[in-house]
Amino acid sequence: MNDADSTHRTAFVTGGSGFVGKRLIQSLVAQGWEVRALARSEAAMAAVRAVGAIAVPGGLGDVKALSQGMAGSEVVFHVAAHFKLWGERKAFDEVNVGGMQAIVEAATTGRSVRKVIAVSAAAVVMGDPEPILEADESLPLQTRSFAPYGSSKAEAEKVLLAANGRRKGLETIAIRPPMIWGTDMPMLDQMVETVKAGNWQWVDEGVQPTSTCHVDNLVEALILAADHGRGGEAYFVADAETGTLKSILSDLLATRNVTASNKSVSFRMAWTIAGLMAGVWRLFRLRGEPPITRQMLRLIGKPFTIRFDKARRDLGYIPRVSWKQGIEQMSR
Repeated sequence: MNDADSTHRTAFVTGGSGFVGKRLIQSLVAQGWEVRALARSEAAMAAVRAVGAIAVPGGLGDVKALSQGMAGSEVVFHVAAHFKLWGERKAFDEVNVGGMQAIVEAATTGRSVRKVIAVSAAAVVMGDPEPILEADESLPLQTRSFAPYGSSKAEAEKVLLAANGRRKGLETIAIRPPMIWGTDMPMLDQMVETVKAGNWQWVDEGVQPTSTCHVDNLVEALILAADHGRGGEAYFVADAETGTLKSILSDLLATRNVTASNKSVSFRMAWTIAGLMAGVWRLFRLRGEPPITRQMLRLIGKPFTIRFDKARRDLGYIPRVSWKQGIEQMSR
């Protein structure tokens, strides 16, 4: 991926046992990096070791563990996040904002870290539900009470970029992908269950244009940022192609031999239903997530496409995996 000489380089990774983190560790190790990965459980330690990392016991809020893991590391890749489509804002802030604050504190007090590169989210620019086409980095960050995930990621990005230059030689960079997909993507399991249960409905027939980012394209951008990213900057990254929500999700479901029905609901109706369900869930303190949430609708219910000209210019980012290639990999 990155043509720079990475021999004897050391990186510290959070979220290494997850979908993106494991692929990142594998790529770094393949390029000759020594990788240390934060792991808060025995299962997580086993997972990061299986892909070639040295496990560092500790949680995301443990500054001491973070500092020990970062010692001697040139680059920190912060991938860990709390991602759900439902929940109280406090839970999202604790991990996404509080975790970023701990990462920044550990990197600032240490001496070896040159760059902190964090996986942010394209959702940080999503405000009220309206179409956003060809979004670029000039758009302001947004926070909304109905979108605790996107809002907490926006606040976390502020914390990250504000730390740029806090210590001499320390640079901080945010990488903003839209929907991340690829082999073993966790979201697909939930989609398959919903379709098989007969609970699937498209929003506005699924015709909204949508940007995506294959996991390997995201990893490509993260590693490129280690050498070419400019401190204090955020970068959108995405696949070369865009599709409609229906074409994208239908292709993903087809890799599991599942076909969704053509039933559809209008965005306005879905938004109203989601609001009512949120009230019921909170009133009766129901467990699990409502079938539909306003956070979900904000992420996928309106047209949303992005430009990655800045990443191409600064990082040399070019999507390596096409939509066709990624789907073929998932279908094997």
